[in-house]
Amino acid sequence: MKIALYARQVSESHHPFIARLFDELIKHSCRLIVYQPFYNQVKHLLPDKGKFDIYNSGSEIRGEVDFMFSIGGDGTILDTVTQIQDSGIPVLGINIGRLGFLSSIAAEEIAGAIESLMKGHFSLDKRRLLRLESNVKIFGEANFALNELTIHKKDSSSMIIINTYLNGEYLNSYWADGLIISTPTGSTGYSLSCGGPIVAPYSGNFVITPIAPHNLNVRPIVVSDENVISLEVQGRSQYFLASLDSRSVTIDSSISLAVRRAEFTINLVRMGNDNFLDTLRKKLNWGLDTRN
Repeated sequence: MKIALYARQVSESHHPFIARLFDELIKHSCRLIVYQPFYNQVKHLLPDKGKFDIYNSGSEIRGEVDFMFSIGGDGTILDTVTQIQDSGIPVLGINIGRLGFLSSIAAEEIAGAIESLMKGHFSLDKRRLLRLESNVKIFGEANFALNELTIHKKDSSSMIIINTYLNGEYLNSYWADGLIISTPTGSTGYSLSCGGPIVAPYSGNFVITPIAPHNLNVRPIVVSDENVISLEVQGRSQYFLASLDSRSVTIDSSISLAVRRAEFTINLVRMGNDNFLDTLRKKLNWGLDTRN
């Protein structure tokens, strides 16, 4: 079995776990290909572990690996998505971050998770993405997001106006600091912190959530992801921010934006009885009140 390993910045406190992870994978005779910047951070931990293949971009592992290990938190998973894109490579999220809705395997569970992986005791959780279309290719070929598209005012400028349409029909003009269009996966991210609803992963929806709206009666709305959502942005400032997950660019009002469902899905590896409802209860501490 060939496994790609990806991580961003790894702190020194995580070094014992990283060494243990490589030990476990080598013990199971896995062939490893490691993201170059990650390898540069941890190679001193692996003096006698043999040779590892190295990669620098997602195109180098397309069709070459069986699984991708994403080591970090949910933000690392989002970075991983831009690497694997539509290749279909299953992603196992190992949580050494904080909340971890997507990175479902805790560091202390890694030995059991690898054992289950080798025996085929897992399932694939297919997550839908959104795709951003624009009259200027502001995100190049990586014009998709697992969590959300966010339009936001830049710096400390005054609020912006986002004229929003569903399939060409006028929905609303949002006077706000910004607007979030999230997938069901992204409903537990930025959208949730701005008052948006939690949406089950397989609902087939988009959530449109205003950020600090001027009119308090403007609330989040859930729409089918069969819709195409078009956006026109204007304001006193000439420039705004557009973000796809953790990637941001500066745009101006001459750029037209449209959001639709992406043609491909991302495969997240789930172990045993791990599911969205269990994760929701654990991560949000539901049921901890002794009265329940």
